Amino acid sequence: MIVNADLHIHSCFSMASSKDMLIDNIAPQAKLKGLQLMGTGDALHPKWLEIIEKSTEYVGDGIYSAEDCDFILTCEIEGEKKIHHLIIIPNIEIAREISEKLVSNNKYKDGRPRAKMNGKEIMEMAREYGCLIGPAHAFTPWTGMYKTFDSIMDCYGQKPDFLELGLSADTDMADTIKELQNIPFLSNSDAHSPWPHRLGREFNQIELKDISFESLKNSIKKNKIKANYGLVPNLGKYHMTACTKCYKLIDPDWAIKNKMKCSCGGTIKKGVDFRISQIATWEKPHHPAHRPPYIHLMPLAEIISMVYDKGVTTKTVQGKWKELIDNIGNEIEILIDAPLDEISKVNQDLIPAIESFRNNSLHISPGGGGKYGEISFDEELPEKAVEKDNGVTLDNF
Repeated sequence: MIVNADLHIHSCFSMASSKDMLIDNIAPQAKLKGLQLMGTGDALHPKWLEIIEKSTEYVGDGIYSAEDCDFILTCEIEGEKKIHHLIIIPNIEIAREISEKLVSNNKYKDGRPRAKMNGKEIMEMAREYGCLIGPAHAFTPWTGMYKTFDSIMDCYGQKPDFLELGLSADTDMADTIKELQNIPFLSNSDAHSPWPHRLGREFNQIELKDISFESLKNSIKKNKIKANYGLVPNLGKYHMTACTKCYKLIDPDWAIKNKMKCSCGGTIKKGVDFRISQIATWEKPHHPAHRPPYIHLMPLAEIISMVYDKGVTTKTVQGKWKELIDNIGNEIEILIDAPLDEISKVNQDLIPAIESFRNNSLHISPGGGGKYGEISFDEELPEKAVEKDNGVTLDNF
């Protein structure tokens, strides 16, 4: 069986997460998105585990079901050097054991516990309990593994079970790094709210014998991921090197020369694009035979927002999104497979945008410094100031 799975989200207990990140909201939204298997996120938080138990039915081998959506226990741990690690856990009993064992000052306050443990120690703990583990959003400049280490082996001492690409990278980028050739890639949303432009914005299409922890573990280890779906990397909020205060795109050489300080006084964060270029083995990707295709997505709500020039969470955009879902099917189907004439019967205004998305002709003003990229029909995108060695110039990137 082929399953669409988003294995990294956060609950209402995580910092900066919506209070609406509850099973009763996540499950129906996941189905509308076209997902069958969700990570619970925050599975080391005692109160979240209580909610999972009350809101779901345990159907066996690590799977908890609600409203025709299946959940598997996942969590993100912040270890030493503020590096984030994604863990997939066999069941609630093991999650509780790990939570009790974990020394963390904030595990009862925040869904993402902070531990004074390095990657090797966290991996050892995870594998002691039969979990799967790998770096979360491995290339991002705040908490990604590669922000600190030039090699994944330096972090873990051995090969992790997977590497999560993050919103600002894709397979083409990661497969320029030789040491990742034999490591499966995951693409997950890292959603902090159940809005349709957040949940499932990245997911994995996986071949499973059945929906169970053991089957998922086997499929990841034996490279049975059939496709990774995710944002065009330019849309990621850390894709380009940029200032975290004014969001100006910065030439990386200029940033390093100026000690990562913008002319506005803000801090510059190294973009995923540049960081990967620093550690890459090859200029072009070398995809191993087992690597599945990476299929670029854009949230349907953001496409609707662009067409109507309204905010993503406005009644106008959400209403038109729901109208499409009610009349055609889930979001993945609408974006990729639904015939245009079928979509036009529901909303003729969206046809040029859906066509442009499918033929890859929408224009993107890239994100960086914590600001997401923006999509546009226009070839002439809004100009962004870019610091370079010869001063401030304007560049359309």
